[in-house]
Amino acid sequence: MGNDFRCQLNDSVEETIDFLSQKWGTVRPSASIICGSGWGQTSEIFTESQSLDYSEIPGMNPTSVSGHLGKLILANSNDRQFLVFRGRSHFYEGKGWGPVVFPVFLTHALNSKFLLLTNAAGGISDRIAVGDLMVIRDHINLMPSNPLIGSVLHPDIPRFPDQSAVYDQQLQDKLLEIGLKHKLPLHCGTYLSLAGPAFETPAEIQAFGKLGADAVGMSTTPEAMTANALGMRVAAISCISNLAAGITPHPLSHLDVENTAVKALPVMKRVISEFLKTIH
Repeated sequence: MGNDFRCQLNDSVEETIDFLSQKWGTVRPSASIICGSGWGQTSEIFTESQSLDYSEIPGMNPTSVSGHLGKLILANSNDRQFLVFRGRSHFYEGKGWGPVVFPVFLTHALNSKFLLLTNAAGGISDRIAVGDLMVIRDHINLMPSNPLIGSVLHPDIPRFPDQSAVYDQQLQDKLLEIGLKHKLPLHCGTYLSLAGPAFETPAEIQAFGKLGADAVGMSTTPEAMTANALGMRVAAISCISNLAAGITPHPLSHLDVENTAVKALPVMKRVISEFLKTIH
């Protein structure tokens, strides 16, 4: 991504903010949430909200994957605003990194200090069951490229961003404390990301387990890397929607992801609701 893309990105972010201001007035979210597969309905925790389809918003790409509704929600709770992206773009959709990381640049430009990322993932570790949630402690990025390749896209991004602590330790602790306090199935682990869209082979899953991965998926790390490079505080949670290939005897299907998310939804809502109360 070169200088032309940088200019295009900056122009698009400004255009989007102008559009949202016309529709919603002042938008200053305390935190932003990007909802992965099955997580969109967690936005129901907010009693006061406004929404727009991505297709209406300049700069935003409509979603093309089942379980990603493609709506941007401005929610209000206890005199605070939250920006919720119901659905994300993925690298495997073939449109490059722009649509994947645009929400991160947008929420950063709106001065949101916190970014919560969610996804559905295949379970590798035998200590985490289907339907459990996993707070991401760290990631292994095996996507074939990197969203930060090219000219530096923002003055807040260093040429060589440090990744010693992509996922904020204090935010991880808050999430795990919520799990303990409310006796929820919440674990901590390492997430491994691939480009997709094919599910992994059993041999690959065996290799990933030896590398230290507890779960595997096709998203999240690009947004986390970008937000961290911008100086945002990042937290991420996976819903373990299925056991990975070779661990389960059954063929893998995206339908399994959606079905598990429906069952886990009450826990997902509780975790996000309690988490948002703790950040300021």
